[in-house]
Amino acid sequence: MNDVRQLARRVEGGDLSAVARAISFVVDERPGSEELASELYRRSSSVHKVGLAGPPGSGKSTLTGRLISYWRGQGLKVGVLAVDPSSPVSGGAFLGDRLRIQDHAGDPGVYIRSLATRGRVGGLTPTIFGAIHVLEAAGFQKIIVETVGIGQDEVEVAHAADTVLYVVTPGLGDEIQALKAGIMEIGDIFVVNKADLQGKDKAVADLRRALAIGAEASPADGWAAPVLATSALTGEGIAALGEMIERHRDHLDSSGQRSRRLKDQLRAEVSLYLARRISRSVEKRLTERHLSALVERKTDPVTLGQELLEARGAA
Repeated sequence: MNDVRQLARRVEGGDLSAVARAISFVVDERPGSEELASELYRRSSSVHKVGLAGPPGSGKSTLTGRLISYWRGQGLKVGVLAVDPSSPVSGGAFLGDRLRIQDHAGDPGVYIRSLATRGRVGGLTPTIFGAIHVLEAAGFQKIIVETVGIGQDEVEVAHAADTVLYVVTPGLGDEIQALKAGIMEIGDIFVVNKADLQGKDKAVADLRRALAIGAEASPADGWAAPVLATSALTGEGIAALGEMIERHRDHLDSSGQRSRRLKDQLRAEVSLYLARRISRSVEKRLTERHLSALVERKTDPVTLGQELLEARGAA
């Protein structure tokens, strides 16, 4: 416990090596990780979290780099959690930090970490919240959560971020994909990236028309999601995007939505924790005898699952 408190104090002091170690502890769920997570949560405060979602190839990582530069120019400390596909062998992320920090290596005001999805759908990793709390406790003032880039299914970022950017590119039909599977509801700001390519104006117009249809024309929270064009390659539109992100943060504060979103994030965090703990506990009770009974059709997965849950509850 003393080691946990010492590590938490080092994180709170902004020690980047301690930040890296703490994130590894909570993400890998090593022994002592739950005590560390509790310590860090008590030492943290709610920080503005910006989620980047969008299909592969939309330039999210390059856009992340531009936003880091924009906020560093304002003297802000920036932490980035970039979720990458998992290796089926090691469970680690395919893409490492080296690919993402070339322009910011050595900057003590920036910390970037790649996290593996661990097979989870939704664009995030199950232990994303623990990593966020490490960065909060370390005093980072902006936290970017970049999803794995699976397109229509990455709606979970809405439960981890305060402001969600949905990034598309012109000419690939991505703006049409944005209309599906809840993406329209989770996006606070829509970004047509790679604005140096042909088709930018059409992509922007198509998204704006779509957002003007139905309930989105009069959103319940009073925020009409804007559509901005950027070029992460040239830097075009980055300042305007940064200003819009701040406008959305101000809106969350003035409308009371920030508190509601924080409660939603905490509900998702607790739900994920409970799901992992219950799943592991029940799976330990699954034996070869149970599997043989399924093979022989003496029971079925639903009935067996209910029996295992009831047995856990009675234990």
